[in-house]
Amino acid sequence: MAGRKISPNLALDQLVAQRIAAGESIVHLGFGESRLPVFAPLRRALTEGADRNAYGPVVGDPDTRDAVAGYFSRRRLPTEADQVIIAPGSKPLLMALQLVVGGDTLVAAPSWVTYAPQARLAGKTVLGVPIPESCGGVPDPAALRETVRAARVLGHDPRILVLTSPDNPTGTHAPDELVRELCAIAEEEDLLIVSDEIYRDILHTPGTDLLSPAEIAPRRTVVLTGLSKNLALGGWRIGAARFPTGGWGERIRADVASVASEIWSTLAGPMQSVARYAFAEPPEIRERLTADAALHGAVAGAVHRIMVDAGATCRPPTGAFYVYPDFAPLREPLAEQGITDGASLQHHLLEELGVAVLSGHHFGDRPEALRFRAATSMLYGDTPEQQRQTQTAADPLAVPHVADALVRIEQALAKLPR
Repeated sequence: MAGRKISPNLALDQLVAQRIAAGESIVHLGFGESRLPVFAPLRRALTEGADRNAYGPVVGDPDTRDAVAGYFSRRRLPTEADQVIIAPGSKPLLMALQLVVGGDTLVAAPSWVTYAPQARLAGKTVLGVPIPESCGGVPDPAALRETVRAARVLGHDPRILVLTSPDNPTGTHAPDELVRELCAIAEEEDLLIVSDEIYRDILHTPGTDLLSPAEIAPRRTVVLTGLSKNLALGGWRIGAARFPTGGWGERIRADVASVASEIWSTLAGPMQSVARYAFAEPPEIRERLTADAALHGAVAGAVHRIMVDAGATCRPPTGAFYVYPDFAPLREPLAEQGITDGASLQHHLLEELGVAVLSGHHFGDRPEALRFRAATSMLYGDTPEQQRQTQTAADPLAVPHVADALVRIEQALAKLPR
């Protein structure tokens, strides 16, 4: 642990908050938060659970786990309550899996900033695999097979494959055929799949869905979810994991429960009341999820257009609330101003243009790549009142504070050398 630093996205968010509080004008696209107000029924569920001050079961109350099992079952993943563990966010569940499952970890490059550090904290070697052209969050299948076999020749022991769909940082989701191909490789190479599906409910096109690896490889896939992104409850810390049936899955679940008992004990009782209500998905929750997904898609689409117009190449976002532009087409004129890699591009955007983003190298991308993640959900407003105005608008792009922020981004990027 000596010399380790705070996670880069959290560090950037704290820095930007301090500078804005000091009077600086910054468009903040650097933090992956769903910046929306708390839905009133969720607030009521929290209040109703306020008297729940007992510890309760480590894995979560039976009624709460039943609700989570129903959530997964409605997504073509038949689930029983005894396959579920509830936790204070999906992050500790991911860490617990790294601690209890042996071997090394395969991650997409780029991928969420926490996957690789957690694996290293657990003493593992992290093996980054480039993503395909079509999407992020998953490794290119050919590169995955090659990486696994080359790693074993070198004495490594790849056992865990982490997938995300839709993903952070690219804001895209993997097509069904790609998921099937990756599951086939996991079967061939005997890999445990950890499928982080925390953004599953944020697909931009109405009526679309995604294929979970747990549908194709049910005996070797652990699925994680939570309420931080889809219902904007990041600070409430509510996460859940679905473990496979059968001996392997049952052993992993028991081991994760053991880790939970020594680290977080249980999810707080009031939050279990919230989880039970939210994961049951009454009509008002389903309506809120649908409306918010449309909002995320509209704003991410607008930022994507700005990035492309500024000279970047960029995968069109299809889920979550991110875009991941690549300014390689401007490499030569950028280099004339000393901008030669992701870190210097991030620094220039913040210090010279007043736009905060997170460089791709923090996500495991090549340091020299001129790529960064922009979190478009940060544009919804600085106060609950502004956020509610954005959330309920027929056209969120026409809301004054959103429109102003989009113009500021466009004007800032127009100053990049060409």
